[in-house]
Order: sequence, then C-alpha cells, then structure tokens
Amino acid sequence: MSKHGRILVAMSGGIDSSLASVLLHEEGYEVIGMTMKTWDYASSGGTKKETGCCSLDSINDARNIAVSLGFPHYILDIRDEFGDYVIDHFTGEYLEGRTPNPCVLCNTHIKWDALLRRADRLDCEFIATGHYANIRHENDRYVISKGVDTLKDQSYVLWGVSQESLSRTKLPLGHLRKSEIREMAKERGFIELVTKSESYEICFVPDNDYRGFLKRRLPGLEAEVAGGNFVMEGTGKVLGKHQGYPFYTIGQRKGLGMAFGQPMFVTEIRKDTNEVVLGVDKDLLRDGMIVSKLNLQKYDHLAGPLETVTKVRYKDPGTPATISQSGDKIEVLFKEGVSAIAPGQAAVFYEGDDVVGGGWIMKSFRQSDTL
Repeated sequence: MSKHGRILVAMSGGIDSSLASVLLHEEGYEVIGMTMKTWDYASSGGTKKETGCCSLDSINDARNIAVSLGFPHYILDIRDEFGDYVIDHFTGEYLEGRTPNPCVLCNTHIKWDALLRRADRLDCEFIATGHYANIRHENDRYVISKGVDTLKDQSYVLWGVSQESLSRTKLPLGHLRKSEIREMAKERGFIELVTKSESYEICFVPDNDYRGFLKRRLPGLEAEVAGGNFVMEGTGKVLGKHQGYPFYTIGQRKGLGMAFGQPMFVTEIRKDTNEVVLGVDKDLLRDGMIVSKLNLQKYDHLAGPLETVTKVRYKDPGTPATISQSGDKIEVLFKEGVSAIAPGQAAVFYEGDDVVGGGWIMKSFRQSDTL
C-alpha cells in the first residue's frame, strides 16, 4: 500500500513533469503517469521536425521514466476535443481581430478536465503537473501563488483552473528552482532529461508560423481579407495596403511588408473595416482595459476596488493597477501606461504573490479619453 494514495501525473516527457512524477513517487504516492496527445503534428502542414509534448519521442521519454520507476503509464488521446475547442477558438479569435492564448485555454478547459475524468476512472484522489506554482487552502478558497523560481513561475497560465479542480491538484515543483530540478535529475541518473531541449511553441503551430497555419486551416481566407488599409494612428491617413487584418497582432513591428522611414507598430486591429492601425512606440501605451469571462481564485468576488499588480502577458513583469468588478467584467485602471495590450490575451491579477484571478482582455483604452 502507498503512503499517500494514488495520484495521476501529467507527463509531457520533459524534465519538469518527469521530476514531478519522480518526487511524488519518492514521497510515497502510488503514481500513475499519463501523457496527453493533443495534436497530430502531421496534419499541421508545418515544415519543421516534430518536437514538443505531442511528439512520439516525448511520449516515449515519459514512458521510459515510468518504466524505470515501476509505475504504469498511459496515453490519453484528446485530439478531438482539443481540436474542436482550442483550435476553433484560436482561428476564431484571429478572425475577430484578437490575439488568442491557446495554451492557457488548453490548460484550464481541456487538460485539467480530461485528467480529472481519467483520475476518477483510475480511482486517483489527486492529479499533479510540473508547473512552477504553489497551491494553498485558505478561507475556504484554493489559491494559486507564484513559484519560488521567479524566472520559471507559471502561475499566470493557471488563473482559469476552477476551485473544484484546484482542490484535487498537487504542484510538487512550486517550492523548487529550475537549477535544483536539474541537479535532482542528475543525481537520479536521468541525464538525458537535463540535456533535452525545451519547447516553448504552440503544439499545433510547431514552426511558429501562425499565419501559415491560418491559411492552411481556412482556405480562401487570404484572398478574402487581402487589400485592406494600413492607417495612421490619430490621423487616419492611409499608409498603404496590407495582407489582411487576421495576419497582424498588437505590438507587431516586423513583417509589415512596407518601409515607413521610422519604426512603426500595430496599435489597433479593426475587423469590421479590415484596417490595421499603425503608430510609433508611444502610441502602443494604454492605461486601462476591460477584462471578461472571469475566474476568481483568492476571492469568490470583489466587494470593491482592489489594488493589484496586473499582468497582460506571460513574460510581463506586471503593472500596479486598481481593479473593480461589475458582474462578469473587471475594469482595470493602471497606474502607468502599458505597452501593446492585446485583446484576446489573458490578464491575471496578483495581490503579492497570490493570484486573485484572471480573465480575457476584451479592449484597452486611455483613461484620458474617457474623461
């Protein structure tokens, strides 16, 4: 009999999830490993060699860890539900002029639910992942907080996990640094994990060419949206023609296909008129935004304005802001301008190291324009 019961561990084949399974095994849990197949690389039409969490090599690497430690390993095929939900959302957001974040969506709406359903079938009380973050139970709430390794902290991508799911989740790496994980792998003889390269790409866009993916996914799109205007921020002056609004993102500078005599950035995407607004660096600054489709973690609702540090993208260090909730929306008023706030991305609110909650950015604005 195991000391702590049975736990299902999500294993991608990388060092983090592998060490999570190793540490839980050593702690006395009856570990069951599971690798999720989310995407069939061959159908993506990309040109690069298959890499990342869905590749055959990664599945085999995860299985080898399980075999070496004597616990079972399964492959969970979720390609159908992943494709219907995550990829349809991905393409749909670009068609709406927004910039999606499929990895957050997959974590919170696909992987956790799929793992918990299989955990129930396998009589596992808990699931675990290799994310660098922490969970604690406080005031009848399960709260995500930052991992101690600030460079690897992944709390941002976990804002959407429900309270019910958090109550059954273990994050064994949250109190460790990446350097410690590498050393632990060496000590246990898993040298190949230490030298294995890590993938940060979207699994179904392995060559990082989302424009090519959209064109393959939506035949005829390119011809349908081509020929819209680049227009100048503020003046509306037409600067030239572009390839179509879905092929641009807020903050983009390279790949505009024209020379302007100075660095120009995409500051706004207007789907209805097929216009892409360009401006200089300072034109990217906004100090307010509206966030919707909320998931709150630390509190079940916000009784009044709350002082937070708010992140608008994964690598964003965050900016002080006052947030106020109204129904399923939060108004965010930043203390200073934030560059390249992109509708469709996730906004995450922090109180100290704790995740208050998060949601999807619907629009940004300048507070001076609302006065």
